[in-house]
Amino acid sequence: MKLIKTLLLTGLLLAVAFSFTGCKQSGGANTLEFWSIQVDGDNPAILQRAIDRFNSVNPNIKVNLTLISNDSYKQRLAVAMAAAQTPDLFFSWSGGPMYEYVNNGIIADLTPYMNNDNYKDLFLDAAIAQGSYQGKIWGFPLTNVGVCTVFYNKEIFAKLNLNIPQTIGDLENVCATLIANKITPFSLANRTQWTGSMYFMFLATRRGGVEPFISAVDGSGTFMDPAFIFAGNKIRQWVNSNYFLPGFNGLDWDAGQARAPFYRGDTAMLIMGSWFVSQAKTESPEFFEKMGIFNFPRDENGVGYAETVIGTVGDNFYHISAASKNPAKAFEFLTFLLDEEGVKDALDDGRIPPVKNVTLDDPLLAELFAMVQAAPDMQLWYDQSLSPEVADVHKITSQEIFGGTITSQEAAQRLQAAQEAFLLNQ
Repeated sequence: MKLIKTLLLTGLLLAVAFSFTGCKQSGGANTLEFWSIQVDGDNPAILQRAIDRFNSVNPNIKVNLTLISNDSYKQRLAVAMAAAQTPDLFFSWSGGPMYEYVNNGIIADLTPYMNNDNYKDLFLDAAIAQGSYQGKIWGFPLTNVGVCTVFYNKEIFAKLNLNIPQTIGDLENVCATLIANKITPFSLANRTQWTGSMYFMFLATRRGGVEPFISAVDGSGTFMDPAFIFAGNKIRQWVNSNYFLPGFNGLDWDAGQARAPFYRGDTAMLIMGSWFVSQAKTESPEFFEKMGIFNFPRDENGVGYAETVIGTVGDNFYHISAASKNPAKAFEFLTFLLDEEGVKDALDDGRIPPVKNVTLDDPLLAELFAMVQAAPDMQLWYDQSLSPEVADVHKITSQEIFGGTITSQEAAQRLQAAQEAFLLNQ
């Protein structure tokens, strides 16, 4: 009941702040409330085209699409759940939040629908695994094979004769050259915390591999592991060396405050999920032509694989509310998001749908997908693997490390205490 209590408290605190516009309970079996964070670029139009295709064969069912920005979404969803107004169709990023939705009876079991006519065989096996829990499928993989990578300005690298770094030491040498030429190495807008978390995850995973995190989560290990301490210390070193935009901890990713300087050439690199391919292509086609990618380099003193990717095979996992009055039609609608036209729309928009046998004509997307296929393992985003309350502690403490208000040891202690409290209450 922990999630329910959290949602009720959040609802009480936030009900005054939100008007519940778009938070309506399903109006009946002929209405489907559908929430998405795909607000950028061509995504709203892509979603609407899927709705139109669904309506062409289901003219008596109305799909109400509500678009919510990424950083408002969790609060809006918490308010809706606390008020028993959960939309028929909504998403999570899999991992901890999805598990709690299952444990608290909030979402419907999709296994019968996915097994019907072997529909689940459409998806990559890893995507189905990530949307599963306790032997059943709860999440419909959609939107993107979302992995984290380093985007870079090929024009700047060529002008300064910079090679793609193979080690963290190489990366630091690249950054030193950039700074000497008055170019900020990294575009980071960390007000929303999850952006800075990517640096922490890469550094910890390159130092210790995926095992320290897995062990810390299940309780057989601890967040005091040297890999996490190393990640925090390295971040502080980079902050002190001016690797990031001035005032980065107060800059907003959703407002474009990291993307704009990257497009202008004020910064040379950006660590972000692969969905950025679509954003860059839409927002700055001219810059897109000179944008390249490379995997975060290996740690010379670490045991983690340089090929390990961080991210998710599916990015958004859509759920059907257990309270939906028409779950069968809700699932049917989801299939229109990944029908032949839906897959084509995703590819045209610079995304890799989590389905088998896709042909990638875009060289950048093909390179990203090759990274996924070559990876010996995948580290799911920390804030998706952890329970919501522990994930918040991770994001807050990683931001505080960037800001220099706590040490790496203090951050690790707080995260470990939060995880121990979570495990104790299971």
